[in-house]
Amino acid sequence: MKMKKILAVLSTAALCTAMFAACGDTSSSGGSAASGGAAGGSDGPIKVGIINNDPNESGYRTANDKDLQEAFSSANGFDAKFAYSMKNDEQIAAAQKFIQDEVDYLLISAADTAGWDSVLKDAQAAGVSVILFDRTIDASEDLYEASIVSDMAKEGTTAVEWLKGQNLDSYKVIHIQGVMGSAAQKGRSQALTDAAAADSGKWEIVAEQTGEWNAEKAQQIVQSVIDSKKEFNVIYAENDDMAKGAVAALDKAGISHGVGKDVIVMGFDCNKWALQELLDQNWNYDGQCNPFQSSYIKDVIDKLEKGEKLEQKTIIMDEKGFDATTITKEDVDKYGIG
Repeated sequence: MKMKKILAVLSTAALCTAMFAACGDTSSSGGSAASGGAAGGSDGPIKVGIINNDPNESGYRTANDKDLQEAFSSANGFDAKFAYSMKNDEQIAAAQKFIQDEVDYLLISAADTAGWDSVLKDAQAAGVSVILFDRTIDASEDLYEASIVSDMAKEGTTAVEWLKGQNLDSYKVIHIQGVMGSAAQKGRSQALTDAAAADSGKWEIVAEQTGEWNAEKAQQIVQSVIDSKKEFNVIYAENDDMAKGAVAALDKAGISHGVGKDVIVMGFDCNKWALQELLDQNWNYDGQCNPFQSSYIKDVIDKLEKGEKLEQKTIIMDEKGFDATTITKEDVDKYGIG
């Protein structure tokens, strides 16, 4: 049952009944209409509005969207509509439209962490249950039912701790950031920023620029550094596609990379082809980011439909980092996306 909507309808029906009684109106048509609306909503498919980033953004996002499309199908009892954008204002507009369409659940992977309070309050007022997935937002926890996310800060910390463990004489890093303001960018960037600030004598961020998750833009960033003749020995790319673009620039310039080579290459997401690059020792590190969140979301919806209390508001998926010197073919097959 869609409990929040039913409660909202019953509350409205009770108010209308009281008003009609005060006016001496004994007609039951208003109450019947309200009851019929609630019953119809509970008998039909569960209506879900899903707001996500562009599926073409990366291999991770393609896998994430496919997982959601398959899970929230009509065969599984859902009436799901999807909206895609990498711009926060467009996502918020889509959320408002889904609320107007009277969805039961609003699932959001936010392009930016800020600016969501107003639309989430509108959703709450309309009896729409909000579930966050993939990315966190800066909003009060009482405005959403659950948040199913990767720990982006932990991803960054795990990667930087691995990099520290390489014990380089100096760290001259090209930092290729994701879309600015996204939870993934913030989490993966902060650990590197902190490490460089804590030991500025040994660590230097040679270049820091957003590649917007795009391989071509990342290639341009690295090519610009190469053309400037600046020295570097680490590429810290915040997703696999950007690491791939960075490596293309290295290859074009004849700069060696990977295990025991001139440049350490680091990526995130664990696409199967990226983990293969580790296995072949062309890259050095890849941080896992789990795109398969639909089972977690469906479990939350099942509990809410039954009127059960959720045990926890934030559900963090377990993830790890992979080292080219220890990764196995089994790891590639088990953890690789795509």
